[in-house]
Formats: sequence, C-alpha cells, structure tokens
Amino acid sequence: MSDECELIVLRYDTPSLERLRSNSFGYVSANGRPLVDLLDPQPGERVLDLGCGTGVMTAEIALRGAEVLGIDGSSAMIEKALAQHPGIDFIIGDGHDFTVVQAYDAVFSNAALHWMSRDPGTVIANVREALAPGGRFVAEMGGAGNCAELTAAMLTAWREYGLREPDLPWYFPSPAEYAQRLEREGFVVRLLEYFDRPTPLDECPGGAADWVRMYAGSVLDGLPSDIVDPLLRRVNELAAPALRRETGWMADYVRLRFAAVRR
Repeated sequence: MSDECELIVLRYDTPSLERLRSNSFGYVSANGRPLVDLLDPQPGERVLDLGCGTGVMTAEIALRGAEVLGIDGSSAMIEKALAQHPGIDFIIGDGHDFTVVQAYDAVFSNAALHWMSRDPGTVIANVREALAPGGRFVAEMGGAGNCAELTAAMLTAWREYGLREPDLPWYFPSPAEYAQRLEREGFVVRLLEYFDRPTPLDECPGGAADWVRMYAGSVLDGLPSDIVDPLLRRVNELAAPALRRETGWMADYVRLRFAAVRR
C-alpha cells in the first residue's frame, strides 16, 4: 500500500447487533445506517447508491437532503424500490459496466459489492469514473472469512455426495487486498474497518439450509431434485455445532467497511 493512505483502522471486534426486521433482507438496511452516517451526505450533494436493492438506504440518504440515484442489477428490486420510494430515481444497472453523464460527489454501497464478483477491479474503476475529483467512495461488504462456517458446511456436504465443488457467487476480500485494489484504481483510503458481525438468521427458520437457498441458490441449479433436500439437511448437520444456538441460528458474517477518496 502506498504512503498516501492516511488512515487505516483494522478492528477485530463484534459490534452490537441491531434487531432484525421481519422481511428477509431487513438486517441489511438495519446494519447499514451507521454507513450512511459515515457517508455524511450533505444537502445538495449528488450521491450514487450502487447495489441499492429495494432502496431503503437510498431513501435514508435522500432524507439527509442529497440528490440520490439508486442502481441495482435486479429488475425486481428496482421495481420494488420505485413503488416504495416515489420521488427518488432508480435504474437497472450492473456495477461492472455502468456509466454516468454527470459526475457524482459520492458513491455509496451497502452489502452489494461482494456480489459483483466477476471483476472487482472494473467495478472500482467504474466507481472512480462516476466520481468528481475528491469524490468519496463509502461502502461495506463481506470481508475475508465471511460465512466461513456456512461455506465449509456446504463444501463438505457437496464432497460427501460426490458432487463437484460449487462455484460460489461472491467475493470476500481481505482488508489488504481491497485497499490495494482501491489504491491501484486511483483512490486514497481514508478509513478501513474489518470486524465480525454474527447475525441471527431470523429470516431462515430452516437454518443453514434456508440460507443456502436464499443466498446461494445458484449452487443448486442442475442438481438432481431428489438429492437437494437431503443434501441441505446434511449442510444443517455440519453447520449446527458452530452456528446453532438455543435462541436460533446465527450467520458468521465478517464485514469490511471503508471510506476512500478519488485522487
């Protein structure tokens, strides 16, 4: 990393958990509010919310007085965002190839960058091109070790069933790796935090099996239908010692949060 990186804070702590909402992705927005505080959007600023989902955080940013545009690759998410947040602009777009006509003061992203796994460097380069000089990139994503127990249970179950190792649909970088990517693409890193966030899987009453169906459903594509249920039951058995509590299932999330400035 270059000597232009003014402040990096590596924190290996466990923040207090916020109560999950009743809908499946409620914890994403609940835990995203401190990230909006880090962004600190100002009235009149232009902010791009990359991977906005249903627009909950986009609306939070708009409430601070910023002019905000939400982008997401899912047409269903954008349709829901438009219905739930009238007056805010949302469009379908992919982090790997989006462009903007007028530069933004900030790009924000919560729990989305790890899904843009095809070419993370291109995503960062596109963010840089979307920013005015001095513009900020503030985001949180899954970091190295995210879902390690869940993933290990999956991979073991697949091996036991004689299946080819599945292609996992995410990218969880280490702090050093992502800081280097940011610097290589023209950013100065101002803040970098890396921390555990064990999270109740209230939206997954069936435990790790439900988590696989919800967040890694693509790994089940093409499998014989008669082995899917027993395969996922085995995932539950393997994950339970580490992740099942008397109060319910937990996800072993690890987060990477950063603030960087375009050179």
